[in-house]
Amino acid sequence: MSIPVIQRVVSVFWPSFLMAGVATVVFFAVFDPHDLVAPTWFPNLSRLGAYTIGFFLFWMLTATSCLLTCLFQRPINRFNQPKV
Repeated sequence: MSIPVIQRVVSVFWPSFLMAGVATVVFFAVFDPHDLVAPTWFPNLSRLGAYTIGFFLFWMLTATSCLLTCLFQRPINRFNQPKV
């Protein structure tokens, strides 16, 4: 039985979206975006811009984690067919 593609996509991106939101809130509760942006290439970046970039970076990180989890859950016989 095969899982539909849309269900696999949602099972990766929805939990990663939620965890990226939590990670962004926790990270920026500890660190001020203005202090983080000052020594970088974007000295004129607003706080909202820093929040946005941070959110998408956390989303990319958590999506990669979810994607690897889905990949490693596949049965091994799907990739290594016995040679007859």
